[in-house]
Amino acid sequence: NPFLVLLNSTLKTHIEAIYHYIQKFYPLDELIVFRKKGKMEDLIQSYIDDAGKNTLGVPLKLKYVDLTDSFVVNQLTAHLDSNRHSLCIAGSLDENFGRRLAQQLASLSSQYPLTLMGMPTFDNIASDFAEKEFKGLEIIYSTPFYNPRTDTVSKKIIEWYNTKMFARPSDMVMRGYEATWRFSNLLLRYKKDIASNISRKEYNVFRELDIQPVMNKKKLTLDYFENKKLFFIKTQNGLIKEVN
Repeated sequence: NPFLVLLNSTLKTHIEAIYHYIQKFYPLDELIVFRKKGKMEDLIQSYIDDAGKNTLGVPLKLKYVDLTDSFVVNQLTAHLDSNRHSLCIAGSLDENFGRRLAQQLASLSSQYPLTLMGMPTFDNIASDFAEKEFKGLEIIYSTPFYNPRTDTVSKKIIEWYNTKMFARPSDMVMRGYEATWRFSNLLLRYKKDIASNISRKEYNVFRELDIQPVMNKKKLTLDYFENKKLFFIKTQNGLIKEVN
């Protein structure tokens, strides 16, 4: 469907963005991908390897380590260096795996200089990382939607929701408002020519969107549109903020 717009970026787009982020900020670190066995984990690894093959810069030197679901701290320390900063990458979308990996690494963060790079599913468990078992660990992950709710529109939505619904609006409320406002205005303004103007930015609400066409390389036709703009979020000791 060439008129489909994906606002939630695909896994491939996330992996490519994560790869470039690591190239920019952690190229000289010890880079370890902790993963478990599985088809999705193999797909993630293939996306990482493809990003390395297609990069215009120096490919990253990554080390892949397979772990079982019941892995323990000693299986991690065997690959860490107390004299060198390590970037540990969670190579699985499994939230339980990611939570366990973060917990184990947090227990080592005072002995080993390290940072954990999570998958986009870390956004679902970000509130868990405020608990004391994750204290000290720096965690970074990518997300297509970040709204600190400090802008005027967000404040007005929160106020209206509190008054009328006696509740706090979820991210889905914000996303729904954003999508309706953006695409309704684009449709009213450009009508049948909306597809040619769908990347325009004048109707951004809370965040910047970078909607780009995705081409079918075999047929050389437009497959769909996708939001390529991702935010990187750092959480540590209960504090969450956007990082460049």
